[in-house]
Amino acid sequence: MPIPRILLSTLALGVLVATNLTATASFAQQAPAPSVIVAPAKIMDLRESVDFTGRLVAVQKVDIHARVSGFLEKINFTEGKKVTAGTVLYEVEDGSYQAALQQVEGSLAAAQAQHDLAVIERDRQRQLFASNTTPQSKVDIAEAQLKKAEADLVSLEGSKAKAELDLSYTKITAPFDGIVGLTTADVGALVGPDSGALVTLTRLDPIYVQFPVATALLLEYREGVKSGKYSGGANVGITLPNGRQYPEKGTVDFIASNVSQGTDTVIVRAAFDNADSTLLDGTLVRVNLEQEDKQEVLAVPEQAIQRDQQGAFVMVVGTDSKVELRRVDVTRSARGQAVIASGLKEGEQVITDGVGKVRPSATVDATPAAGG
Repeated sequence: MPIPRILLSTLALGVLVATNLTATASFAQQAPAPSVIVAPAKIMDLRESVDFTGRLVAVQKVDIHARVSGFLEKINFTEGKKVTAGTVLYEVEDGSYQAALQQVEGSLAAAQAQHDLAVIERDRQRQLFASNTTPQSKVDIAEAQLKKAEADLVSLEGSKAKAELDLSYTKITAPFDGIVGLTTADVGALVGPDSGALVTLTRLDPIYVQFPVATALLLEYREGVKSGKYSGGANVGITLPNGRQYPEKGTVDFIASNVSQGTDTVIVRAAFDNADSTLLDGTLVRVNLEQEDKQEVLAVPEQAIQRDQQGAFVMVVGTDSKVELRRVDVTRSARGQAVIASGLKEGEQVITDGVGKVRPSATVDATPAAGG
């Protein structure tokens, strides 16, 4: 009896499905384990730190002014270069000041001669009075003339001191070591006390960085110092606008005693060595305050931390290459590392790359991270 055509079709379909299922199972058995990157949980020095935005401020910065009037004869510096304290920056025409000093010196010499004559006359009148040959009134007049001569000397000595001072002001000097800016006056210009700043002198070594700290954070830190949680000192570092870390560490040397009411912050200042003038006045930088004492903690790379509604977890790869989901308590992050309070042990391997390809209990092909 011939087999019905519909039955033959059903049998063929069943064979095809069975073949496909067998092929799928065979492929699943032969599929390679997913590749992941792992890193070990490590004990490392991860001191607590906090970042702020700060601005560099020159230790000393002054505008140089002319203190006497006259024409500029010389400019003795190169703009933008360093000068030392006492360097003569400008020379003002001094002829009139030399003449004024000579005139006062001449008047002072004449006044000294008058004084000497007044002393002689006073002494002579005293002798005559002692011999009863002159009245007391003449002695009194001689005494008064001497006092006037002495007063003239004092006045002229003051005039001489002023003339000498004015003459010294014709040479405008640098009050401290620093870098000179652009001059606002050229040789031949008429300058004086009302001419404004001739140049700005800036001292960059050392240099300050000033940054605002939230009052609550400052109070928390001080309480931590009292309780022994923190040491009294801190390492201060700065990151430049180009992202480079400045190699020198700074020292906090000032904390303001008042709070800015607009921002509820306190100004803190740190000093940095700046021998090569890398740090420039007014630059905006990132300031990092780091705990001074070592703090050994267990940590893993931040990218290993996953989160869901129940909290933080990591995928741990055991010695049998199987994956385990492990709940962890993350206290903080620092320098790309997550600090683990509980849930992991030192040396356990956590997945840092490829976590999306695995599930708990899956077998993986784990490769250590570079440097891990």
